[in-house]
Amino acid sequence: MKRGADSPLARLASRDGSHGGAYLSRAEALAGERLGSDFLRGGMQPRVTQNYEFAVRADSGFSGGSDRLKDTALDCRQRVSDALKAVGPELSGILLDVCCLERGVAEVEKERQWPARSGKLMLKTALSVLARYYGYDETACGSGANAGRVRSWHDNRVASMPV
Repeated sequence: MKRGADSPLARLASRDGSHGGAYLSRAEALAGERLGSDFLRGGMQPRVTQNYEFAVRADSGFSGGSDRLKDTALDCRQRVSDALKAVGPELSGILLDVCCLERGVAEVEKERQWPARSGKLMLKTALSVLARYYGYDETACGSGANAGRVRSWHDNRVASMPV
């Protein structure tokens, strides 16, 4: 995985949009990174080789491995599932491809036979919905004292815990 500055999401977030600012807002970029991070921590990436992590042990037998997953990994998987359900089936695919599997937008457009540059618009729309689901607020994610803070959905105060 290419996490960091080399990821397709980070490259897109650093590019200028037509209005002079960044193409993706800070809230949209944070939402995409959060989804990708949960996907990675949940161990949801496809594997190329066999997984021997949960091999049969003579003393305990085989339990299928699900009881051995850390609670945090299960929580991450649930958060990814909940976020993708909130975004909806129309937009969740582009989020999975770009934010989680780190595929380039042009590659996704070609595979899905979309018109050129339509994937950027679809991704921006999906990230906007995802940012709203996570409770990211542009004023809180912008700059200043509240930069990077999550806006609480149960009241109108900025949450005290940073993202």
